[in-house]
Amino acid sequence: MKIFVKPLLPLLALLAFTGCAYQAHDSRDARLALANSHLEMAQKTSPDVTARAVHYLASAAEAVKFLNSPADREAARLTYNSAVSGLVTLLGDEGRLRNLPQTFSSGGVTYQLSLSRGGSAGIWQPSYFTSFKAAEAVSLKNLKPNRQEGIGAALVGVRKMNPREPQTTLVGISAPVTALVDFKGTHATLTFINPTEKTHAVVANASRQLSADFTAPLAYYPPTSEMWNGVMGALRVDAHLSKTGLYMLQPYDPNRIPVIFVHGLISTPQLWRNVINEINGDPVLRKRYQCWVFAYPTGNPPAYSALRLREELATARKLHPGMKDFVLIGHSMGGIVSRMQATTFDQKAWEDALGREKATAFFAKAKNNAMIQRASLFKANPHVARLVFICTPHRGSEMALGHLGNLGRSLIALPADLSSNVTSTMGDAMSVITGHAGRLPNSVTGLSPTNPTLNVMDHRPIEAPYHSIIGDQGKGDSPLSSDGVVKYWSSHLAGCRSERIVPGPHSACELPETINELKRILRAHCQ
Repeated sequence: MKIFVKPLLPLLALLAFTGCAYQAHDSRDARLALANSHLEMAQKTSPDVTARAVHYLASAAEAVKFLNSPADREAARLTYNSAVSGLVTLLGDEGRLRNLPQTFSSGGVTYQLSLSRGGSAGIWQPSYFTSFKAAEAVSLKNLKPNRQEGIGAALVGVRKMNPREPQTTLVGISAPVTALVDFKGTHATLTFINPTEKTHAVVANASRQLSADFTAPLAYYPPTSEMWNGVMGALRVDAHLSKTGLYMLQPYDPNRIPVIFVHGLISTPQLWRNVINEINGDPVLRKRYQCWVFAYPTGNPPAYSALRLREELATARKLHPGMKDFVLIGHSMGGIVSRMQATTFDQKAWEDALGREKATAFFAKAKNNAMIQRASLFKANPHVARLVFICTPHRGSEMALGHLGNLGRSLIALPADLSSNVTSTMGDAMSVITGHAGRLPNSVTGLSPTNPTLNVMDHRPIEAPYHSIIGDQGKGDSPLSSDGVVKYWSSHLAGCRSERIVPGPHSACELPETINELKRILRAHCQ
């Protein structure tokens, strides 16, 4: 007997060890079994909202008990997060969040659920959002995920009002939200935290990092075909004119600096999705900045689009008194539109560029057209704190000349009311500032190196700090380089705080080198 037992001792020991490990694992599962059972019951599609809410609350309450257990805390955290997420989306869809506090009773179990009042730093007002979506349920649509693992339900808070609030999109505005439920017996308190301001919270008597998703709120906005809408916005201006405007992508925050992105010709705000996502993914930048976009049909002359942006910026400051001075980031023609926010155009500037006789003749007729006057004579906006130009043709692009330019001018259809307004009052005098006799100005005209407006702008100071990011198609031969559309001689500006040459084409906004330079500039600006 001894002969057989001795060789089996190692095997018996291994089996005993394995059995103990299995029992311990079984025991851990058993301790969370009740929490997971409640979660499973809550997730079943039942018409009884009250019963499901009780199960979600019971699941979270059970899971909280194991957050301080080294062996169970990760499984408990996941269960807790799922339960809180399910509770918020369930009650939000049913419209019951606005009716809290409320008592939920089912199966002999009762919970009183109330909302934590906002007001303190990093806490959202409960009534601000009209609905919530689980962040994991939002398709990121090819955006790089910027997530923070931790405690709480990572949500997308949506505010969509009827009638639509000024300078918000058709689908409202969105923001990252982290939801927590605290328990005192059967009394539960639901708190909505702004994870851009608070990174930790006390749950189960310990400070814990919050769960958050900073990409899902941006992905909430429906993607569009940038190429198709960009082309149509350039060629069929009238159909897209109503979309012109400055749009918040996040709830307005008086403590954060607005950074406003302005796209270029044959493009849309969709151009900036990955750039904005990268900024939101940076803990320092997302705490200091709020992202806005300016949308406009790009067939209009840059001077008119610049006028509309000036008006939108003025409206924003009226809506939000005390708004911090903003940073403008413009790509291609968007850089010209942005530059015209920080440049003063007066009659002397036109006289210096065109000669007194031509300028006098032009403004003699312009006095009868308020729109032309506003687009031609204006002061630099003192609230522009900084500008970043990306592949901007400050002195025009040669592509606007010759057969290609003529084709572009012929294809662009300006709005009838805008065309008739200009021709009826200005006549041939428009050729003074367009450089093309007998033709109404449009975006192609505005980008021509022969356009006198660019000449005026080139001889006027930019009344804010500015930076340049210039593409060179990867050849590295600046100052002889070109990004394929704009040559270095046109995009280079003396006096800029920094100039970065990036190895890429005209569409260089999403290059890692471009994004890193933008981050560097923004970090320096907010210090």
